[in-house]
This record gives sequence, C-alpha cells and structure tokens, in this order.
Amino acid sequence: MTLLKQELLGKRVRFEKPELLAPAGSLEKLKFAVHYGADAVYIGGQQYGLRSNADNFTFEEMREGVEFAEKYGAKVFVATNIYAHNEDLSGLEDYLRGIQDAGVHAIIVADPIIIETCKRAAPKLEIHLSTQQSTMNRQAVQFWKEEGIDRVVLAREATMEEIVEIKTHVDMEIEVFVHGAMCSSYSGRCVLSNHFTDRDSNRGGCSQSCRWKYDLFATEEELNGPQIGIKEIPLFQSGDNPFSMSSKDLCMIEHVPELIRAGVDSFKIEGRMKSVHYVATVVNAYRQAIDAYFADPEHYEMKPEWLYEIQKAANRPLNTGFFYDRPGHEDHIFEPEDKAAPYDFVGVVMEYDEATQTALIQQRNHFKPGQEVEFFGPKGTFFKQSVGELHDEEGKSLDAARHPLQLIRMKVEQPVRPFDMMRKKMRNS
Repeated sequence: MTLLKQELLGKRVRFEKPELLAPAGSLEKLKFAVHYGADAVYIGGQQYGLRSNADNFTFEEMREGVEFAEKYGAKVFVATNIYAHNEDLSGLEDYLRGIQDAGVHAIIVADPIIIETCKRAAPKLEIHLSTQQSTMNRQAVQFWKEEGIDRVVLAREATMEEIVEIKTHVDMEIEVFVHGAMCSSYSGRCVLSNHFTDRDSNRGGCSQSCRWKYDLFATEEELNGPQIGIKEIPLFQSGDNPFSMSSKDLCMIEHVPELIRAGVDSFKIEGRMKSVHYVATVVNAYRQAIDAYFADPEHYEMKPEWLYEIQKAANRPLNTGFFYDRPGHEDHIFEPEDKAAPYDFVGVVMEYDEATQTALIQQRNHFKPGQEVEFFGPKGTFFKQSVGELHDEEGKSLDAARHPLQLIRMKVEQPVRPFDMMRKKMRNS
C-alpha cells in the first residue's frame, strides 16, 4: 500500500484534479487567466453582481469570453450574487436568459428569488450558491442540494475540519476561496459602505470603508464620566500612524495537498478588480502546485518560488484565514505596512521572431535600456535579463518605453510566447 493510500485510508479519496477558478474583471483578464492555467473563470455582467466598478461584461463580451475559454477547455461563470430589492427584479428573467444564450456554464447566486427565477427562465445554467449565503455546516449544504443547487461556495469562515465533515457527509460540489482579499465583516455582510458613502455593499457598491485610514477620538463623557456638552478628545498624537480595520490577504499555496485531501472541488481565487499581472501570477503559481501534486503525490514538495512569485503580485501581507485558527489582532493591518509587491508589471509579449530573437512587447509601464527585467509565462517559464536596445514598430531607436500600450521591439535572451509577461523591480525595494 502506498504512503498516500495509507494516509487517506478511510477518508474521501479524490482521483480528479480540483478546478482552479480565477477572477476575470474584463475580457483581457479572462484571456490571461485561461492562458495561465485556470480551468474556469468567474465574471460579472452589467447587473446583479457585487463588483459594480469592475469592467463588467456585456452579453456580446460574455459570448466572446465563453468562445475563447472553450477553446482551452475552460468554463465561464457569471456572478449574480446581489441581495435583490424589489426594484432590482424588473428584467431579471430576460437578463438570465441572456446569460444562458451567451453559453455561460453557471451563475453564482445568493438571493433565493434569483435562484428560483433561474430554474424557470434559464434552466440550462448551473446554479452555484454564493459565499454571501455564509454556508458553514453540512446540514445547510444538504438543504441547498435538495433545493437543486449544483455547487456551494462555502463561507470564508469555514475551517478545514468543517470542510472535511461536509464532504464526508454530503455528495455536493464544494468551492472554497483559497487566495485573495478577506472581509473584516462576517462573510461580506457589511453596511459600513452604506452608512459612509450611500453605496450598498450587498448590491455591488462597496467602497471598502474598512480599508480607509482613520483618526480615533473619544468623547470626554466616555473617558471621564457625564459632562456638560460633548467634547471630542483625540486618542492619537501627531505623527501616529492612522488606524484601519484592513484584514490580511488569504494565501493557501503552502497547503494545496490538505485542500485536495479535504475533497475541495474548486479552488477559488478572489480579485475581479485586480490587475492582469496579479491574476496571471497567482493563477500560474496555483496551477503549478496542483499539477505537481498530482504528478507525484507521495513525493510532492512545496516550492518556495511559488510563494515568492505570489508575493511579487500581492498587495498585502498574507495568512491562512480561518482554515486552521480563528484570526486574531495579528491577522489585521492596523497601521501602514511595507509594500508587499516590489515589482512593476511593464510589458506583455505580443510576438516573437525566432530568427532574430526579437520580441514585440506591448508597454504597460515605463522601462528603459540597462534595467534588469524578468520574463515569466505559463507553466513556470522564467528568466532575467538586462534591457538592450529598444525600437518602435518602424525601427526607430528609443531611449525608453514611456508611452502606454506602445509596441516596442527588443532582443530577448530566451524564446518567449504571446501572453508572456515582463516586470521589473521597483526602485528602493
């Protein structure tokens, strides 16, 4: 009996790879996510999603995204996970039919009325229960299964032990967030944005008030007992760091085997508002980790470079959320932290000429001759080099790549492919 079989004896044994599910806030991000290894992507439409400020998809863009994804064997899901008010329901049936007609595989839903409407108006769509429902236990999962739900996205507060128990007792697809931003409120049920900015968090308008910087005050009454009048007393001194409630980001790249053995069916990455560079980098790392585990489970080793790559794209410090322990004060960011991503994304490879070893690069940030850059691509493609001579499309010599989306030719030391990326280390980092 192999070591893996001994370890899993009496537990749920999985024989298929879990799905790697990536965020796609735009059509460009969708294409990069798929190229860098996502099995599925989730997007937002023009209505009913919780990221109203993202570059959300029209039906035509959904159709194009589905067509592109299917070429690579990937699926597209659409988030329709608002909590609907009465005025939101007008046109819902037509909207869901439009998603179905675009070829989308599934919708992600929180509100029961959207679930029931989808069953009636767009029955070809799978229904995935959003994390906004805060599902935490196996009886709730069983309830949703009996309601005809195809998959449950568990609350971010679910522990590894609870996930194992759910998968042991209920035959249901389970999706779990494994990477990205966490919410300071309980599974996203927050009204700070509503009160501070009149933007409804649960209808797609969250202004991320918890991540703002605050000064702290108390009233004299609170400090010294009842007083005549109310006087605010600052609880900070000049030069103190401002207060925030921001939580650290979730990162489970070091725990991929435990997630697989727990029976998680879909590994979800958060971040529809994040950059193309972020999406590609994070998806690439998890793709390599999952594939390496299934190539040889008994001898699997977590490679430090996977975490290092993620840190090049991350915005905040990382932790493991609720999977193993209840987060404490050390898992929040109460003062300004050092920038966790000391790299700038500077270019995308559009073409490569093997005969001349020249790449056509679309500029995404300033770079110039003499700077060291890194090229990286799907499946671990990676090398460093110094930037040599730069030329525009007409062959004119350039002293720098300074214009957004400018097409630039430069020599590269190793072969590259379209969708490979180039980045540089930031100054003073």
